[in-house]
Amino acid sequence: MENSELIIEGRNAIIEAFRAGRSVDKLFIQEHTKEGSMNTLIREAKKTKTLIKYVPKERLDQISETGHHQGAVAFVAAYNYAEIDDLFAKSEEKGESPFFIILDEIEDPHNLGAIIRTANLAGAHGVIVPKNRACGLTATVVKASAGAINYTPIVKVTNIAQTIESLKERGMWFVCADMDGETMYDIDLKGSIGLVIGNEGKGVSRLVKEKCDFVARIPMNGDIDSLNASVATGVLAYEIVRQRMK
Repeated sequence: MENSELIIEGRNAIIEAFRAGRSVDKLFIQEHTKEGSMNTLIREAKKTKTLIKYVPKERLDQISETGHHQGAVAFVAAYNYAEIDDLFAKSEEKGESPFFIILDEIEDPHNLGAIIRTANLAGAHGVIVPKNRACGLTATVVKASAGAINYTPIVKVTNIAQTIESLKERGMWFVCADMDGETMYDIDLKGSIGLVIGNEGKGVSRLVKEKCDFVARIPMNGDIDSLNASVATGVLAYEIVRQRMK
């Protein structure tokens, strides 16, 4: 497993970390704050005997990486990345065909966090990200995931194209999002599937696109020509969900 230090910011994100069983080393709370969600956070911290420090807002502002700490910042034990086999084990445990989301150089932490959140809600068994030229698991990612990062396995790989090839040998097939593809409603998205989402500006790289079995286009009728990467993930992921429900 590969580790990455994390600061978690925001009451709800920290509450979810506690409830998911994450090890919280220190919890900083803005002094004289008594809102309901803060009381819930304090109760969760006391259940695990986590050290709570009450500090002025200025101290939280100094610690915060996002600038939106909502009066609470936690230092958590290093995030443990999953392995590919963990994703297959999760799909087998749920009695479902594997459904992975593969990200090709997503750079924006808000997009990455939102995609992890969508992956969890859509029932994906994990998210695969590249080691290089992509966003890491920062505090902004954790906050944008709204706690989903605590439940969704994240695998970090050296080469996305090679990973797709190895997963094909295990019975998976792949669809990537691209404006030049076939309308997503006309593609059979059932079975063991990997959904590939490309970089916010460049899209899916040529080599990765060549490895995919299908290229899916999201129908659009507006005046601009593309969707945000996290929104595109949501649209395609839920088309996969819809087809699986049939």
